[in-house]
Amino acid sequence: MDIRQSTESTGSTGTIRSAGTVRGTETAPSAQGPHGDPAARHAFATEAVHAGREDLPGMGLHAVPLDLSTTYPSYDSRQEAARIDAFAATGARPDGPPVYARLDNPTVARFETALARLEGTESAVAFASGMAALSACLLARGARGPRHVVAVRPLYGCSDHLLDTGLLGTEVTWVDPAGIADAIRPDTGLVMVETPANPTLAELDLRAVAHSCGTVPLLADNTFATPVLQRPAERGASLVLHSATKYLGGHGDVMGGVVACDEEFARVLRQVRFATGGVLHPLAGYLLLRGLSTLPVRMRAASATAAELARRLAGDPRVARVHYPRIGGAMVAFEPHGDPHAVIGRVRLITPAVSLGSVDTLIQHPASISHRIVAEGTAAPRGSATGCCGCRSGSRT
Repeated sequence: MDIRQSTESTGSTGTIRSAGTVRGTETAPSAQGPHGDPAARHAFATEAVHAGREDLPGMGLHAVPLDLSTTYPSYDSRQEAARIDAFAATGARPDGPPVYARLDNPTVARFETALARLEGTESAVAFASGMAALSACLLARGARGPRHVVAVRPLYGCSDHLLDTGLLGTEVTWVDPAGIADAIRPDTGLVMVETPANPTLAELDLRAVAHSCGTVPLLADNTFATPVLQRPAERGASLVLHSATKYLGGHGDVMGGVVACDEEFARVLRQVRFATGGVLHPLAGYLLLRGLSTLPVRMRAASATAAELARRLAGDPRVARVHYPRIGGAMVAFEPHGDPHAVIGRVRLITPAVSLGSVDTLIQHPASISHRIVAEGTAAPRGSATGCCGCRSGSRT
């Protein structure tokens, strides 16, 4: 179902304008459809249900199996040695049965296949958290030499902190979108953006950003939008990052991260994951794959809730400003007159908590929690978001 949202509401103190599309029946950018038909192209919602499960009928199964093994029988040591050598040299997923869970897991591989299908990329590599996924991207680029990163604020607070402190040996130059091209140096290995951004929901023109990057890979954090609302790879991004903990899982009970990209970069990410140990647990992979199957339905419902919430907030005289993305989505940011902590302290049905993406609605004060770690005195959103509350709408409020 193609649902176009258009909201324009002006209250005495607040204004919002937004328009978004929630994907449903349109064709997903798939090279292979359900049950292994390489010529088939299917609706996005159909891919969400079937991707990563194509082999189940041949196995006599309907539900996805969960493989919790940490190790696997290895009767031919010479053959196993050759497979491990091949992985060390290329990073390609080993053929045949798994060797060790830190190298690969069948259940996690299903989730990776499905997410790559929905984002329209060749491959995807899953990690223990979104920050583990971002760390792997930085290490993968740094391992090839270029350690300089150009980044656009705002970003998620921990992403900002990781770049700003140089904990992984990177050097960052913070710019606005118009300054990306001028900030790129010979040793620039990555450009990073987030759109819609956390916490202000600022949006970027990804095609224009990708053009400014030239040959430097663009990493786009797509956590807030999900592939339901936008596919950054279609707009020039080389790497698409998700905190899978949020909408991909969708129920607040699983933590993970994933990077969708081409197979060449995926091979380096697998090698980094194997060496650093940031692997996704098989149960998490199982829950994330299950979460993808309902992602279009959940995003449609949560986006409708958020749009209505934004409309009502914009008409409330106690609210100074409301931020809601043009592409829609389940996130609303608003700036109340008076103390934002008092607003959060009075909620009853909504849960005051960090994070987002579950089926219920959460609210937090970003400057106190998610962006508390961002350095004072920077151009980061810590100061600009001091009076801002972030509302993460669920399917129902």
